[in-house]
Amino acid sequence: MTSIIVTNDDGFDAPGIVTLAEAMRSLGEVRVCAPAANQSASGHKITLHQNIEYSRCAVGVGIPALVVKGSPADCIALSLLGLVDGKPDIVVSGINRGENMGQDLTYSGTVSAALEAAIGGIPAVAFSLANANADSPADYQVAAQVARTIVKMALAQGLPPYTILNVNVPPVDRLADLRGVRLTRQGVRIYRDCLVDVDDGVVRVEGEPPTANLDELGTDVWAVHRNYVSVTPVHLDMTAHQFMANLEAWDLRLT
Repeated sequence: MTSIIVTNDDGFDAPGIVTLAEAMRSLGEVRVCAPAANQSASGHKITLHQNIEYSRCAVGVGIPALVVKGSPADCIALSLLGLVDGKPDIVVSGINRGENMGQDLTYSGTVSAALEAAIGGIPAVAFSLANANADSPADYQVAAQVARTIVKMALAQGLPPYTILNVNVPPVDRLADLRGVRLTRQGVRIYRDCLVDVDDGVVRVEGEPPTANLDELGTDVWAVHRNYVSVTPVHLDMTAHQFMANLEAWDLRLT
């Protein structure tokens, strides 16, 4: 039977992961391995040379779960190292509360968990819902239907090495309200963070939600803004290949 590991960065009991895990049951044997607490924007953090606590429970309709006091990437690293029995056929991460588009990918624990799977040679897909206020399983039902379709295709077709799919779903009430699926590239987000003084020696980062150029054709933000599901292939090779020729023209001799 197909083996599926489901993870996220919002925590093991978040409505998005419960809805996603239940949706994956029609595709195979599902096991959850997710953080004990919210790890949003944790990036690709891996815990080394420290003890990592975990416990066992069940989520949703009795789906077995490992609850890890670590990051989303920790959850997948530990799973592939043997905390979960057997090698999974695919890792499915999400459904994240809020979109992961543009430069968000560098911060996202949801996406990083999928990338950790790709490092381990396992196909992976990350799903996010463009609704930061989604707080009930009903809010995630459409995204879960989308996830089931895309994961089924990923299992059938496979993914290239070191490549994941990053999927963002618009916040619609019915599947029929989606205009379809668009293959996209990363857009550019404009962050509006600001530094707030809390007390002497204490600060915090706050700010309005990020904006983006919604009219840049073919980007993830363009697609989601127009009620398309955005599917972006993401590769672990972050080399700026286009810049190599320019870089060769530099005089990099050591003196």
